[in-house]
Amino acid sequence: MEKIASFTVNHIDLEPGVYVSRRDTVGSEPVTTFDIRMTSPNDEPVMDTAAVHCLEHLGATFLRNDPEWGPRTVYFGPMGCRTGFYLVAAGELGPADVLDVLTRLFTWAASYDGPVPGAAPRDCGNYLDINLPMARWEARRYLDRCLTGIDEAHTVYPA
Repeated sequence: MEKIASFTVNHIDLEPGVYVSRRDTVGSEPVTTFDIRMTSPNDEPVMDTAAVHCLEHLGATFLRNDPEWGPRTVYFGPMGCRTGFYLVAAGELGPADVLDVLTRLFTWAASYDGPVPGAAPRDCGNYLDINLPMARWEARRYLDRCLTGIDEAHTVYPA
């Protein structure tokens, strides 16, 4: 079998950023998958599972409730390696198109103080594995080290 596209990315030199992972066409509609890379793969510790789970709940809720991005959001969820998230959105998009909504999302998550959406036995299959304080920390860290003042080097995959 051929390697899938995400396994051909140079993870040795990959740094936190916002990258286009792939573009597809579903029917006649373009769909873009973004790599929301929050930690440096194989270089620093991965995110805690409970923080990732919490950010998934916060991120999906925020995006699907956003007036512009709600209808465009197909999926927001974690990478299995726990170094970031995938955002799948309708449209042929680039990193510049999502920087504003991602900045708003992670700013909101960094200061969120309330019940985590969907963190209840009826709503989630693992509702106890949620860590809001750590999710806030990860969101703030991503904002400060990546999204604020992001440059082109952190929006294009390394060769």
